[in-house]
Amino acid sequence: MAKEKSEYTCSDCGGVSAKWLGKCPACGAWNTLVEGRAEPAGAGGKNRYQSLAKSQPVATLSEIVATDFERTPTGQEELDRVLGGGIVAGGVVLIGGDPGIGKSTLLLQAIDDLSHKLPVLYVTGEESGAQIAMRSRRLGLTGTRVRVLAEISLEKILATLEAEQPAFCVIDSIQTLYSEHLSSAPGSVAQVRECAAQLTRRAKSSGCAIVLVGHVTKEGAIAGPRVLEHIVDTVLYFEGDTHSSFRLVRAIKNRFGAVNEIGVFAMTEKGLKGVANPSAIFLSTHGDPVPGSCVLVTLEGTRPLLVELQALVDAGGPSPRRLSVGLDKDRLAMLLAVLHRHAGVATNDQDVFINAVGGVRISEPAADLAVLLAIQSSLRGKALPRGFIAFGEIGLAGEVRPAPRGQERLKEAAKLGFTVAVVPKANAPKKPIDGLTVHAVERIEDAMDLVRGL
Repeated sequence: MAKEKSEYTCSDCGGVSAKWLGKCPACGAWNTLVEGRAEPAGAGGKNRYQSLAKSQPVATLSEIVATDFERTPTGQEELDRVLGGGIVAGGVVLIGGDPGIGKSTLLLQAIDDLSHKLPVLYVTGEESGAQIAMRSRRLGLTGTRVRVLAEISLEKILATLEAEQPAFCVIDSIQTLYSEHLSSAPGSVAQVRECAAQLTRRAKSSGCAIVLVGHVTKEGAIAGPRVLEHIVDTVLYFEGDTHSSFRLVRAIKNRFGAVNEIGVFAMTEKGLKGVANPSAIFLSTHGDPVPGSCVLVTLEGTRPLLVELQALVDAGGPSPRRLSVGLDKDRLAMLLAVLHRHAGVATNDQDVFINAVGGVRISEPAADLAVLLAIQSSLRGKALPRGFIAFGEIGLAGEVRPAPRGQERLKEAAKLGFTVAVVPKANAPKKPIDGLTVHAVERIEDAMDLVRGL
């Protein structure tokens, strides 16, 4: 009996190697080659490599009619914000997140709302139909028009899509599906890649919008080959602490809208509810201002958010620690060096801890000024004034650089009742903003001197 051949597939790029290597020869990633059964030549059927869309004749770009995509609202305003206004016919969305964070709950709520406008289908490979029905009853959903299929065979799912002709379909989850043309197990790189490609081709040819639920690895990335994120039109990440009632849905890729847009949800007994004013959950409710606290106006997609940054500076001895939650640790170390060199504030023998309230992650450099002002406030033991906000990027030379869309940030702060702002000089408003006193600074030492006098 012939011995089965095995091959090693990269979990990042899907590259194949005949033997195990520490480094993937295709993409250069380390320790990503996973052993699996080698597929025979021609596996996947004669239509395996068909185009994902119907072939079109060659045309001149200027002659192609540019039409905007029609969107159908899902009934969940925060989800629509992340998607760019709603679902698009033929669009494929990949949503990933930690187990139990609420992916299936949100999609079940969305598909129930959409069922009153469109024919829908919910395909579950992880739960039975009875479990889906039990969750629907618990959420108070009617489910009278939601069609449910409990199946993991790709061929049977494609046949059901052909028979039902839904306009919106949820696949929960892509890692549980398998194709009969491949001998590898469900969840393997080959199976995930094949199933995603076939479902995407089906969505493009029929106009059915499909949402794929994806598992995540321990590092937080969506499991499976990286090509999975390139195939789909939109990639969403479900973030949040399972011990907290708030969840964030973040768009990492979106061919039909803006990226880095976020939607904020609160987990309740009746499912996920959109948060109309997300700034409220990222601000602490101190009775009086406390040392080490500074409010930042950050920008998530098109939405200005007010987030409280907290700093704690304490005696650290010969090996001080620098710890940040929600911000980049390496950038914190750089900012402390700038603070010492250009503003004369030394923290060489101090432990420095930074935390972004509410579990939000801040990646934009406009948080630099607020971080340093919070550190200086904690070091001095003196609180910043009530109603104080700040934003601005800090350069290595000590200059305070402007942040994008500064006017919108200031107007959002004024709307929420903040009265004092320290901003880069280039972001100073040309016209006064009612109720908001704006102090423009050019260098970090100017900002420190200004805050000491407030």
